[in-house]
Amino acid sequence: MAAAEAVDTQLMLGVGLIEKDTNGEVLWVWCYPSTTATLRNLLLRKCCLTDESKLLHPFVFGQYRRTWFYITTIEVPDSSVLIKVTHFSIVLTAKDFNPEKYAAFTRILCRMYLKHGSPVKMMESYIAVLTKGICQSEENGSFLSKDFDARKAYLAGSIKDIVSQFGMETVILHTALMLKKRIVVYHPKIEAVQEFTRTLPALVWHRQDWTILHSYVHLHADELEALQMCPGYIAGFVDLEVSNRSDLYDVFVNLADSEITIAPLAKEAMTMGKLHKEIGQLIVQSAEDPEKSDSQVIQDISLKTREIFTNLEPFSEVSGDGEKLVLNFEALKQRRFPPATENFLYHLAAAEQMLKI
Repeated sequence: MAAAEAVDTQLMLGVGLIEKDTNGEVLWVWCYPSTTATLRNLLLRKCCLTDESKLLHPFVFGQYRRTWFYITTIEVPDSSVLIKVTHFSIVLTAKDFNPEKYAAFTRILCRMYLKHGSPVKMMESYIAVLTKGICQSEENGSFLSKDFDARKAYLAGSIKDIVSQFGMETVILHTALMLKKRIVVYHPKIEAVQEFTRTLPALVWHRQDWTILHSYVHLHADELEALQMCPGYIAGFVDLEVSNRSDLYDVFVNLADSEITIAPLAKEAMTMGKLHKEIGQLIVQSAEDPEKSDSQVIQDISLKTREIFTNLEPFSEVSGDGEKLVLNFEALKQRRFPPATENFLYHLAAAEQMLKI
């Protein structure tokens, strides 16, 4: 048990502090352990204190080159010991996706900094959670790492909300995810972007892969370069300029206008047919059932997904080196599926790396 806890707690990578002073200057004040200049600049960019709109975002999260970041920002009340500080952000970096876990922990660290005005107590709590998975303090609240299961984080969003907004078009998102395509989501409010994007990987629950999620991306060269190294992804933006960057997406979701667009180059792989209509109807029917919870809807979609993979099985054979299953394209063609279904199964095999090279 202790070993399991140790594994769980070694997920955090670092903690940092950003302050905005009474002159309106934003500074990276402290971190433990050290960080790189690139990551520091990225976190300053993500932290809303550097945003010209001056809007306060209490909590944001995202991923950059396999490092997750979680940032909680608060306004300093007049009663605080922090006399020259108007706002500050606590930044946590980690290896895992778990917004609820790190929001809870950063809130506790915020309360400590407000009370003591020094990072020492924060560092003690950070080390306690890193080594023991727990920090307890009477006045600031307790935090227990193992209260926050990864699976719970995967199920925290609402598939039903997505379906109620996009209806049958949800099947476009499902298809894009199945084929490991690049999905870009735009909304001017970061909270809306994060809530929507974090839910999408649940449409392909069989993979349980949230590493494809980049919920908060800026149109910054370094971030875009990192993003484009990923074969398929879900990327969230608050800058409408991204709609003109067709090099970044196969599917563009304008969340503010409830519109989904398939990029011209992706249209062939994303051709919709009878199979997609069936999947779309199943998704809508399941999501509109008031008796069903979000996790039951995910389960229904997952069963349908498994059925699709079962369709591929008769046309799969072990490769020459006996290492993996590959698609026998001739056998698939002989089956005479409708063209859109055959096309989809072929592209699905490609996404699953089942094509003979």
